[in-house]
Amino acid sequence: MRDTGPTGAGPAEQRAPHPVTAGGLLAKALLLGLVAAIAIWAAFPLIDAEAWVGLGILVVTTAGIGYLYLGRRHVPAKYLIPGTLFLIAFQIFPVLYTASTAFTNFGDGHRGSKTEAIAAIQATSVVQVPGSIEYAMTVATVGDAATGDLVLLVVDPADGVVYAGDADGLTELPAGDVTVTDAGKVTSADGFTLLNAGQASARSQEITDLAVPTDDGAIRSIGLSRAYEGVAVRAYDDDCDCVTDTVTGTVWTADDDAGSFVSADGDRLLQGWRVGVGLDNFTRVLTDRSISGPFLGTLVWNFAFAIGSTGGTFVLGLLCALALHSDRVRGRNLYRVLLILPYAMPSFAMLLVWRDMFNTDFGLINQFFGLTVDWFGQDWSARLAVIGVQLWLGYPYMFLVATGALQAIPKELTEASSIDGANPWQAFRRVTLPLLLVALTPLLIASFAFNFNNFNAIYLTTEGGPFPADNPSVGATDLLITYTYRLAFGAAGAQYGFAAAISIFIFTIVAVISAVSFRRTRQQEEVYA
Repeated sequence: MRDTGPTGAGPAEQRAPHPVTAGGLLAKALLLGLVAAIAIWAAFPLIDAEAWVGLGILVVTTAGIGYLYLGRRHVPAKYLIPGTLFLIAFQIFPVLYTASTAFTNFGDGHRGSKTEAIAAIQATSVVQVPGSIEYAMTVATVGDAATGDLVLLVVDPADGVVYAGDADGLTELPAGDVTVTDAGKVTSADGFTLLNAGQASARSQEITDLAVPTDDGAIRSIGLSRAYEGVAVRAYDDDCDCVTDTVTGTVWTADDDAGSFVSADGDRLLQGWRVGVGLDNFTRVLTDRSISGPFLGTLVWNFAFAIGSTGGTFVLGLLCALALHSDRVRGRNLYRVLLILPYAMPSFAMLLVWRDMFNTDFGLINQFFGLTVDWFGQDWSARLAVIGVQLWLGYPYMFLVATGALQAIPKELTEASSIDGANPWQAFRRVTLPLLLVALTPLLIASFAFNFNNFNAIYLTTEGGPFPADNPSVGATDLLITYTYRLAFGAAGAQYGFAAAISIFIFTIVAVISAVSFRRTRQQEEVYA
């Protein structure tokens, strides 16, 4: 009979607890203190925005982390929680936010609430009229002079009170926090960075565009040292839910479905507000002929680019690996080092180098072969060029993984096939290649997904061009990802909601192809297991 000791306790019950060291306690205290500090730092913006749901999630999460790591129970959870939180923060939340944005009209002119849109409409219609109050103005920022939020520091000529004005309105500053000259100009203010003439001149357009809302209109700048309080020409009437131009008499009525103020003749004001539009962004891709045609053409080229890049690099890398797999090749290590050199170079730098090499006038390719081809000026030559660049950049990776997979295949299998009378091609096709595909298919799927969204390969070489004369928004080499980028950040105005909808299409396509491919991979593993 097993001896359980004087108390009759079993081995599990007699196991001594893991000793707690001073270093471990210090590390735990520092990490928990860091978590608490981050939570406190994040709480203030949530409170200011009155985001009570987000604040509640923050409090519960922070309390749960403290409870979990201050106790000695739930050991598995202590290892799982950090990864889970990072997964939620950097994967699940961005996907959900993108999906929610796809069902809205979010974009330029439709960024904020209706109240913010009304304030912007009134502020941008401000004009100086006889009797408008003028102020001595000092331009300042909150933070860095070049990138910080602009603030106009003005002194009321009637009572000498100093105000800080931004897009949200005026804030009175305590007299003890500012220094004002006899001429009524602010020369210092606690918490603000005052801009000198050169710094203000560099941001002159931003200063001109800034309107500080007031009860009767808005304060706008006159140059870089003076400001005036003007009157808004366009006024909002809550009774009719409309905006009226007091000069022309034009009336724009609120359209809550579109998030815009619309006049009787269909004219819309530029400032609107964010609203839900349901499936409009998704159906627009399929029903709007100006979008559906280019979208489908881009989708077909996207597949061709991803398949050509992935398949081409795999074939080229595998051929190089097979050539250097034989023991009879001398200097194999030197050749392998030379073959992986493109993989060691920064890809973004090499893409820019290749772009110059394809230049029509002074590019190395045209000069070396005596050609005059406008590589990036024609559809198919541009497409061949970007796929060729991808072959050069991508084959070293396939060469490395194929070399490793070949070395993992037992030589006895190929020797047995030779004994059975198979020639080298038959041995490769029936033995080596199937075993390689079992090991490399997951990597090929990952490579396909990467190339399907290979933004750098296109944007740094052709920028999506060449573009047709009648549609400068979609080029011959555009992938869906570069097309989406142009929609979201293009010169024609950002359309974040529409771009998010296309992102959902891209995600769905890649997810379906990956799921089907992984299923086929499992079937292969079962056959060759």
